[in-house]
Amino acid sequence: MVAETNGVALNGSAVNGLGDREHELGYFSAGPSKIPHAVMEKAQKEFLEYKNTHVSAMELSHRSPEYLAINKAAEQNARKLLDVPDNYKVIFMAGGGQGQFAAVPLNLLSENGSADYVVTGTWSDKAVKEALKYGKVNNVFPQKSFTSIPPESSWKRDPKADYIYICDNETVHGLEYSFVPSQEGEFANVPVVADMSSNIMSRKVDVSKYGLIYAAAQKNIGPAGTTLVIIREELLGKTNKICPTILDYGVHVKNESVVNTPNTYSLYMTNLVFEWILENGGLEQMEKESVQKSGLLYEVIDSSQGFYTTNIPKDSRSRCNVVFRLKGGDEALESEFLAAAKKVHLLALKGHRSVGGIRASIYNAVTFSAVERLANFMRDFQKTHSA
Repeated sequence: MVAETNGVALNGSAVNGLGDREHELGYFSAGPSKIPHAVMEKAQKEFLEYKNTHVSAMELSHRSPEYLAINKAAEQNARKLLDVPDNYKVIFMAGGGQGQFAAVPLNLLSENGSADYVVTGTWSDKAVKEALKYGKVNNVFPQKSFTSIPPESSWKRDPKADYIYICDNETVHGLEYSFVPSQEGEFANVPVVADMSSNIMSRKVDVSKYGLIYAAAQKNIGPAGTTLVIIREELLGKTNKICPTILDYGVHVKNESVVNTPNTYSLYMTNLVFEWILENGGLEQMEKESVQKSGLLYEVIDSSQGFYTTNIPKDSRSRCNVVFRLKGGDEALESEFLAAAKKVHLLALKGHRSVGGIRASIYNAVTFSAVERLANFMRDFQKTHSA
């Protein structure tokens, strides 16, 4: 049975009356990214009036009982989806990933302590540079290029570090962790901090293996403006005295994510996405589809005999951001590929400006049929350009 809210189904099936645009358009933006069509329909219905409040969901006071109910529901749904243990707090903040680059060390890095950072791409590199402003930081595996997640045995970790930081999925370079850094033996007291902005809710996660998880919403769980933070209670209360109030995790916990006026509409949308995931099989189904979608594209790349290329080993490949080149980096051919793709409504495939190439971001809301269309387009493009 398809669940409905205010008469609008949040299941992504054809019963929602999805228009031709939904079936024809393939939108592969790395962020802000595609939002489930059913969620957009629900938001459209409530844009002018949320339930019986006589005002838009966007206009609700952040102190109103209606908004506080949305805020609470978002926390509960996040807990349910990720099976968050009771000794963890769930809060919603502003500032995105860049805000968390500062918030993490300002809340967890002690005055005379140090933190370990595993730099595997653009976003962890930005994170370590920000952390250096606030204390001692150790890059456990310095590297000049980012083509794989280095094995943990090659890291030079500090067993006395206040925490170890990873970016679980690097969107620019198309890298994703297939393991959680060790917390055994001499590292038993070193909590793992993970930026999961681009793969949160795309697979099951054992939250108990992390001290802190954060995720900016604009990729897998909603529009830009909200950042989900999950933190183990024992890590609270260590905030640096110079930490701004707005970045203090403890203050947000105490105020239940309503320290000041939050991005109310972003959180409203994020909660709708949480509901959509729950109604469409939860994280088990999201992971299954993620593996299928990414596998479809990697199969085209690997079987193209060098027409499409990637230097990322299979154990480091991202399920959410498939990054590749044409003929090892033929920029003219890549420009032709992008122009041809746009003509058939396969959009936002250009790689990040810092690395070039092609990038297909295939988050939860991107349908299998859209990815299948892209895979077929890639095969056809190769056939007509393989002289």
